[in-house]
This record gives sequence, C-alpha cells and structure tokens, in this order.
Amino acid sequence: MKLTAILFTLFIITVIVLADRGQLGGISFLYDFSNGDKLGHFILYGLLNFFLTRAFISSLHTQRPKPVALSTGLILILFIAAEEWSQQFFATRTMEWFDLFASIFGVLIGGWLAVKKSRARYYLALLFIYGTKIKCPSLSFSTESRSHHMG
Repeated sequence: MKLTAILFTLFIITVIVLADRGQLGGISFLYDFSNGDKLGHFILYGLLNFFLTRAFISSLHTQRPKPVALSTGLILILFIAAEEWSQQFFATRTMEWFDLFASIFGVLIGGWLAVKKSRARYYLALLFIYGTKIKCPSLSFSTESRSHHMG
C-alpha cells in the first residue's frame, strides 16, 4: 500500500505541475463535460486520501484508524486548499470554491472508506487469531469459529 500511495502522490503532483504550466494536453478530454473537473477533484483526491490513510494505518499498526484518517485528511485538505488558492497566480488556472468543495468531499469519502477497510481487516484478524465469538459492528455480523482439537 505504501508504494501505491507514493506513486499516486507523485501522479497528483505531476498533474498539478502540468496544469499550472498549461500542458495537460491530451488528457483534458477526460473531464471535458459539465462539472467534469469537479468529478476529477472528487475522485483523484478521494483516491489519494484512501491510499495515504491506508498506508499510514498499516505502517503505524494501529487499532484506532480514525485518528490516523482524521490527521491525514486534515493535512491533505490544507495542501489542497493551498494549491487551489495558488491557482490565482497562474494564467492557465482558475481558483474555484466548488473545486475545493469537491476535493474536500473526496478526501472525506476516501478517509471513510480507508477506515472501514481497516476495521474489517482488524475484525477478521481477531477472528482468525482468537477463534472466538466476535461482534463486528462495522461489518454488521458476528460469528463463532470452531476450534479443532487434536486427540
């Protein structure tokens, strides 16, 4: 997950630099429809936060993913806001509040999905390790594993 987070971060930085220089070229067709740029902000920053949050959660080996997701999301939102604000200084860019809102919404959804995925893995690991009845509120199930005795 760390490699994915690093590569996707580099991809986002590349897109920002190319956009600042007015050199996006052929990929502009991807968002060349009504509110396509907003959808792009939502998807790209949602994925970025998902990958970063998952990487930090797995690196920190934490059982409490929410604080990690909150910290990662807030730091990412600060960078996104600074980048959106900086667009006013480039002739090829336009600062838009709705772009910022779409980006923030993507960050929130990406963080939420990262927490949900990490909690699911946590409960499945408990089930595997302890082999006992485990209630899993985030997945809405409970299960009891059978222990196998040798003898």
